[in-house]
Amino acid sequence: MAFTLRLDDDAREELRRLAEAEGVSQQEAVRRAIRDRSERLALHTDVAEAAARGATRYAELLDRLSK
Repeated sequence: MAFTLRLDDDAREELRRLAEAEGVSQQEAVRRAIRDRSERLALHTDVAEAAARGATRYAELLDRLSK
């Protein structure tokens, strides 16, 4: 699927430098950035869910330790 990505001059220059540094096209740099952000968001969600499970599982212990 093709679409137009509108960038201001600063973002366009950042994209150009990123693509050059990675030795890839600007299109590939955008794809990688999307994939990287998606993976980080999934990891953040996984960590938050694990923390919530741990807080529930160890609520009594955490309460005792806080006193």
